[in-house]
Amino acid sequence: MDSATCESKAAATFAAAASFANGELAIPADSPSPNPICMPGRPPKPALVHPRDLPKRGLGTPEGRAAFIHAIAHIEFNAIDLAWDAVYRFRGMPQAYYADWVSVANDEARHFVMLRDRLRQLGYDYGDFDAHNGLWEMAEKTAHDGLARMALVPRVLEARGLDVTPGMIVKLRALGDDATVAILETILREEVAHVAAGSRWFRWFCERAGVEPETRFRELLAEYARGVLRAPFNIEARSAAGFGEDELKALQQLSG
Repeated sequence: MDSATCESKAAATFAAAASFANGELAIPADSPSPNPICMPGRPPKPALVHPRDLPKRGLGTPEGRAAFIHAIAHIEFNAIDLAWDAVYRFRGMPQAYYADWVSVANDEARHFVMLRDRLRQLGYDYGDFDAHNGLWEMAEKTAHDGLARMALVPRVLEARGLDVTPGMIVKLRALGDDATVAILETILREEVAHVAAGSRWFRWFCERAGVEPETRFRELLAEYARGVLRAPFNIEARSAAGFGEDELKALQQLSG
């Protein structure tokens, strides 16, 4: 989704998803090979820095709360690109695969718009704080392999939201920020379905390749994701999103 502004990326996503839902946007089975992956169109801000260079801010100050909302908005903005890249990059997939990821792109754009509107209500905007590029960097690392992409982007990086969001909801509710809580509750509920789509298509790729999913997931975690796994994990939400018992054990073991 090569749109360089927040507004154009969200608008293009909503329009394309509606066209797809109405049967007006087909995914040709004989499409040529995709172009090599590159940075998608983005606004000049936020500046992208290493995660360790992002300052730690508490939720107790207006700026700290805005920085937190900005960080979630940045994840959702990246997730729009990730969903569209999953549609674009992996050819010859079942129609249900494309339907899943077009729907995810539409949800992510809606989440971003809600969060950006909340930021503006607090006197800030998207781009006012620095951010990191970890989600897209993992997309680049897995551009060669749909199996690895499904395992590591929705089921590892994006699934991190399932683990941390409930605790943030509790803290924000205690601060009386019911408006942000309502947004996060919507995102948490819908992200379970997004991670479940990753689980579903990860297993589809594994079946096609003739590999055992739990074993392959553990191998991919060890190869790509040791540094990004952080316990504790939301076992209930991850189970609902298609994680098996052995996969949950692998996450816990490799996060230690």
